[in-house]
Amino acid sequence: MQDTTRKTLSLSSPRPQRSRPAQRPYGGTRPAAPEKPAPELTDIRADSLAYALTGAAQAIAAVLEGTALPQALTDIFTRLQASPQARGAIQDIAYRSMRQLGRTEALLQIMTSKKPEPALLYGLLCASLTLLMRDADQELAYEPFVVVDQAVSAAASNGHMVFAKGMVNAVLRRFLREQDELLRLVVKQPAARWNYPQWWVDQARSAYPEQWETILDAGNQQPPMTLRVNQRRTDCDSYQQQLAAAGLESVKIGPAALKLLRPVPVQQIPGFAEGLSSVQDAAAQLAAPLLDVQNGMRVLDACAAPGGKTCHLLELADLDLTALDADAVRLARVHDNLQRLQLKARVQRGDASRSDWWDQRPYDRILADVPCTASGVVRRHPDSRWLRRKTDTAQLAALSARILDNLWRMLAPGGKMLMVTCSVWPAESEAQAAAFAARHQAIRLDAPGQLLPETGKTSDTHNEHDGLFYALFQKPEQS
Repeated sequence: MQDTTRKTLSLSSPRPQRSRPAQRPYGGTRPAAPEKPAPELTDIRADSLAYALTGAAQAIAAVLEGTALPQALTDIFTRLQASPQARGAIQDIAYRSMRQLGRTEALLQIMTSKKPEPALLYGLLCASLTLLMRDADQELAYEPFVVVDQAVSAAASNGHMVFAKGMVNAVLRRFLREQDELLRLVVKQPAARWNYPQWWVDQARSAYPEQWETILDAGNQQPPMTLRVNQRRTDCDSYQQQLAAAGLESVKIGPAALKLLRPVPVQQIPGFAEGLSSVQDAAAQLAAPLLDVQNGMRVLDACAAPGGKTCHLLELADLDLTALDADAVRLARVHDNLQRLQLKARVQRGDASRSDWWDQRPYDRILADVPCTASGVVRRHPDSRWLRRKTDTAQLAALSARILDNLWRMLAPGGKMLMVTCSVWPAESEAQAAAFAARHQAIRLDAPGQLLPETGKTSDTHNEHDGLFYALFQKPEQS
């Protein structure tokens, strides 16, 4: 699935998928969830904005209770048996709302005497206020009077919110009357100005005194849709011509990377179902070539799901490759990607911090895409900033260190291990790599290091990419 707000979003959530609820405005915790499941939306048309707003409100409420947005949306779509059109609208509004949540929460704190409850009502107000604010291009998604009318209809049609339809109308109309002054007030708060928790803003400023604003701003942009061309089946130039013939303009930004100028559902990409291409960010496409794999090598892709890097490795060489992940559900996606691309690997469930799955045979190459806060891919997962806590950085760094130490002993002498994180926090990236090299006297080879997110605003080229970190190590030969 994809975010339909012009740019494509992966709905695979950052690992781990859940975090403890964080503190919210009004001095309390997150809004309480309804005691009963939200009723089916039978009183409003499935193609209406009111329907989409209610679905998005349910998703926002679920995130505020600690559920990752992709999982929340999947649950809602299943429960509602929503049509593709309704799914697209709900998902669009939900993702927009996650990118504006700091601001809408601050607005509600000003405009209401106490936090609106239940959580579904809170989510409806956040979603509606999001649609009343202009996006980065100074555009409105809908006419303001339509948003207000449909938000009131959504409240009136739902048993959990019908009592508050007057309040919904009053809050939204007040915002329209006073929005310049209200926004002027809330942007004085860093969490509302940047749409991140305060600790996230502080941590970015501390880690990157010169670039922190650019980094935060990048996380609020909609990500590009970048394809990786399957070089076993075609070449980049030929495939670019095939895209052009289908009316899809693209820009070559890497040896096998094409960025679509207009994101589309994958079903509309020529040859996608037949395995000619995959969706993968340009920064993520650096991983497989860095390992310099050769035919016949024994390779481990640890923490492999959903399998993008696994498949890229297999597109480069004939390998004896094991794709390992602890999550059985996510491993199913590895199987799906391998099948679509007509590639073969040993897919195995196992914990990369343990060795009970290992057959004691060393690997020539190991790709260690270790757990992290996913702070470098927040534009693809805008809910993650609201699910994470400041303490998660240290906890995930400790887990990653255990994984790296465990995998190192599985690497053959002279072999190479690539550490990858999708984080911009130094504790999870450079500090982790330096500490690991010191512990094991590992030879550190050339690698990109910390890549900060690049967007159309920050890059003079078309090379937009996420914020990833790479460190490449070689194990000394035995004497």
